[in-house]
Amino acid sequence: MSNWKTRFKFGATIFASTVVLAACGDSAVPGPDDAAGGAEGESSVPQAKEGDTSTLMVGLTNAPDSFNPFYAPGISGKWIQRFMYDSLLVMPEADSWDSALASSFETEDNQTFTIEIDPNANWTDGEPVKADDVAFTLNAIADPQIESSLGTRIAMIEGTDESGVLEEGAESLSGVEVTGDKSLTIKTKTPVDIALMKEFVGFDVLIAPQHIFGEMEPTEIANSEAATQPSVFSGPYKFVEYDNDNYVQLEANEDYYRGAPKIETIYGRIMNGTAMVTEFQAGNLHMAAGGGIGMVPIQDISLLEDIEGLEVKENPSFNGQYMIINNDKFPDPEVRKAFIHAIDRQLTVDNLLEGRGEVLSSMYTSASPYHSDEIEPLAYDPDQAKQMLEDAGFDFNQTLKFGVPTGNAVREQNGNLIQQALTDIGVKVDQQNYDFPTWLQTAQDLDYDIGLMGYGHTVDPNVSTYIQTGATSNNSAIADPVIDDLLAKGNEGTSVDERFPIYEELQQYMQDQAIIVPLYSDSQFSVQVDNLNGGINEYWAGSLYNVHEWTLDPQE
Repeated sequence: MSNWKTRFKFGATIFASTVVLAACGDSAVPGPDDAAGGAEGESSVPQAKEGDTSTLMVGLTNAPDSFNPFYAPGISGKWIQRFMYDSLLVMPEADSWDSALASSFETEDNQTFTIEIDPNANWTDGEPVKADDVAFTLNAIADPQIESSLGTRIAMIEGTDESGVLEEGAESLSGVEVTGDKSLTIKTKTPVDIALMKEFVGFDVLIAPQHIFGEMEPTEIANSEAATQPSVFSGPYKFVEYDNDNYVQLEANEDYYRGAPKIETIYGRIMNGTAMVTEFQAGNLHMAAGGGIGMVPIQDISLLEDIEGLEVKENPSFNGQYMIINNDKFPDPEVRKAFIHAIDRQLTVDNLLEGRGEVLSSMYTSASPYHSDEIEPLAYDPDQAKQMLEDAGFDFNQTLKFGVPTGNAVREQNGNLIQQALTDIGVKVDQQNYDFPTWLQTAQDLDYDIGLMGYGHTVDPNVSTYIQTGATSNNSAIADPVIDDLLAKGNEGTSVDERFPIYEELQQYMQDQAIIVPLYSDSQFSVQVDNLNGGINEYWAGSLYNVHEWTLDPQE
């Protein structure tokens, strides 16, 4: 596969997933002693201490939704889990992989993959990480009795159905074979792009300890102590405490097989964007989590850029913001398409994003090598939108339940614009705001009509987790055999040249059917103190690949 750096020929380098923290006012980052008890004003909230280089304070605007390695539909939960559970591979850059638990991950035919586990990798209770743990994890994801958000990540493995669930009557995956204590093979249904396997199985799947979860009944795992207050890990950090909607505390795994972490304690502090501004001013944060889970209004970026002691960088992302539609309630594509025509998406980019973003024409941003330049966003035309609704026999007396998650200020403001736009064409809308975990559950329960959602995408174009029939994160009740067929064909290609036409067809079909409303992709920024050696990468999803090597230099 071509180097990611060359792929920007497919589109402009304007990127997605709002991620940033803001500070305003002072021209330099003050020390912790300038804080007046922190943004929340509670003594129980951990604060940075002047001169302390052993503790890292990270700002989050989205609370983690799960510590269960099999189930993390939200980006924030998965990000926190990466500190604790290692994957087989890490991705320091897009389309670039290094070893983690897997010392080797090879194939000769793009169908049978041979994996060797690092001989020094151990769990924190002293047990070795074995090939059995990998096989157990993959089988657990495929087990219909175990709640998992990762089925689409393993759906190419022999022995699964199109959703990544075990074939009916099977007790284990036929494509997974343990060949030694530290070795196994994985066979796919057909030859696949090695990048797909390395990203989906090698990077996206976090390996769980069989000797912990394997002792439980499958139906007990989701609510078990091991899934809610985990204690056995393979990663660089260990879970200590979760103070609900306040902070997550992690401590270093001194026996980590890739090297003991340099920073002893990490706090993921949860707050809204306004509080994050205050905490950066007070010197109580070292970095923003980024990647759509650490956000303040983009309007504050220019203020941050002028503050001495803070580094602000604009980075690429493959993520975007979308309006999801309950397809069960609105099965007519003309109605769904009318909603798109009613929304002035360029207004959002120009005003709320100050031009630092792009209107999306599909699921993919222009950063993706699979983004099609041939497909333009549907035009803003409120008159046409109203006429389409009238022609479709839309019931203007009904009131749409419009779900908007809080935390991302731009998204909340965009929700207000969308509510007004739909009201202007005669559609009644009841906007209901939720904290993110509550909204995620509401969307999964399909207890809404329309709603806003940010989707994190991989470098690989497979978006089945959001749009395939029965997929865990399919929150739109999409059940379209054409989409399912295109997704299956897209998995079978072994190169960009083979797969691009399939995903281009998928983009056009999704626009024609208006399955989901692509809204915008806002430029992503990383913000951190300049004495932090480490932090957010240009490729955000892989930023934690070397977190055990991060250090905080003493401030001068």
